[in-house]
Amino acid sequence: MVLKLSLSKKKPTFSYVPGQEIYFSPSRFGWETEDKSVNICRSRIMLVIAIFVIIYSIIIFRIFNVCLVDGIQFDKEEITYYRPKIRASSPVHRANITDRNGVVVATNLPTVNLLCNPKKVSNAEEIAKKLHNIFNDISYDVFLEKLTKKSSFAYLKRNISPFQQAKVNALGFPELEFEESETRVYPQKELLAHVLGNTDIDNIGISGLEKSLNNRLSSSTKDLQLTIDLGVQYAIRDELIKAKEKFMAERATAILMDIKTSEIIALSSVPDYDLNKRDFKNKDIKFNFATQGVYEAGSVFKVFNTALGLDSGKIKITDRFDARKPLKMGRFKITDYRVPPKWLSVGETLIHSSNIASAQMALKVGKDLQIRFFKNLGLFEKIKNLEINEREIPIYRSEKQWQEHTVATTAYGYGISVTPIHIITAFSSILNGGIYTPPTIIRESSNRESKRVISMQTSLDMRKLLREVVIQGSAKNANIEGYEVVGKTGTANKIVNGKYIKGKNVTSFVSAFPASDPKYSLMVIIDDPKPIKETYGYVTSGWNACPTGGKIISRVAPQLNVKPNFDVSVQRENLLKNFGIKN
Repeated sequence: MVLKLSLSKKKPTFSYVPGQEIYFSPSRFGWETEDKSVNICRSRIMLVIAIFVIIYSIIIFRIFNVCLVDGIQFDKEEITYYRPKIRASSPVHRANITDRNGVVVATNLPTVNLLCNPKKVSNAEEIAKKLHNIFNDISYDVFLEKLTKKSSFAYLKRNISPFQQAKVNALGFPELEFEESETRVYPQKELLAHVLGNTDIDNIGISGLEKSLNNRLSSSTKDLQLTIDLGVQYAIRDELIKAKEKFMAERATAILMDIKTSEIIALSSVPDYDLNKRDFKNKDIKFNFATQGVYEAGSVFKVFNTALGLDSGKIKITDRFDARKPLKMGRFKITDYRVPPKWLSVGETLIHSSNIASAQMALKVGKDLQIRFFKNLGLFEKIKNLEINEREIPIYRSEKQWQEHTVATTAYGYGISVTPIHIITAFSSILNGGIYTPPTIIRESSNRESKRVISMQTSLDMRKLLREVVIQGSAKNANIEGYEVVGKTGTANKIVNGKYIKGKNVTSFVSAFPASDPKYSLMVIIDDPKPIKETYGYVTSGWNACPTGGKIISRVAPQLNVKPNFDVSVQRENLLKNFGIKN
């Protein structure tokens, strides 16, 4: 039997042998060999499988990305496991201040503030009572007032400690909330009180460096480095406190400066205060005499007068002046104190501190040169660019009022009032080779333009003259062996309410060391020292400010690595003394 099948429209014929198996594809022939529902089910299963494959592929990719790519780093030599970086914002937003050696003198600590919404407080009396028990410095009434005020916000206590925060939390009052904050702290307490100044409760500078450099400190977290040396600062402050107590003075101040760069190595004024305590009943202790104390300096101005005379060419170092009798200026009379009545050389004028000879010297130089010289020394204006906020302007007569008697009296320090920072900066320029550089107290200081004010020769002459003042003049008590101290004393009557007060003085000692190559200048001022038994009743600078300066130099010179230099004559004298032989 032959079976014929048609595979096209033409119905082609195939022939098979009887018993032969026939294989065919239903799709090829267009026949439906399975039920339609089975195909639908199969399609749905394939779709579900595809979805699961996609989902698990995404999961595997994410796991690989998180755990392997960020978690493990492959190195050529070894596999190192990577610890993810924690990028948390710092709660501290004000830069540290350090001394020249990197010791921190001002920094910020993270803290918290206690606050509340008074409108949500229902048991104000109970909360006020318990908060007063924790914070004894704030009364119950103050807490109650804050808790009941008609406002939606109130600070209850700023800058509380972690222990206090834990105590508040333990009270269990949900109305009490905390806010992250920071507080300024000063590890050295009083040591740099008049340099650093303070910030307010919101960490904004309100005095000292903190105020004048507030933008720099609040806009950068880079440390601000001072020129101050804490070790030297401590020694100077210690000697000032001793001197103030010993001479029962109102206050004392000292400035140590690098004589060539005008960098301030130490600046202290006592009485001072703990910078960590911001509430002071005695506001007077915040007065910085070093930069605010405008006063008539007395005989230390003879240094400037002599330098002017020599540099002008109108005075020769060999010139002599008649100091045998007072100098009459109209209805005024210029006299000397404990000066031998004789003709004095320029050197003797400084050694004996003669007002009469100094006035004659100034009159010979003249008004115009004197005014111009004082201007060059910065004595007619506020110290430029000094970073301490509290600075005062000198007091002096206008050029029209600058008469002949003014020329004479300013020669020995009367008729012009300046601050100690003015004097030490001008003095440094006289001894350092004749270059005036504005002072600074930070290492990153800029915009300080130096200028020549006297010749190198005049500067060398002044070193020799001022060395003799220490060896045989009024500054003998500062003649520290080995350190070749040069200097000049000054005692001025104190002005109170516009009048000179008899018996009240401001004593000064300005110095530099070593004389052969000056490296540092020092100024010490004692305000209203009292006579004591040790000074034989005297209150002049040679008995108080001068010996205080000597003690400071003997303490700080080794710290500053200034090596003592004993010349042959000094060694010989010491050797003879050891054997009890008088030279």
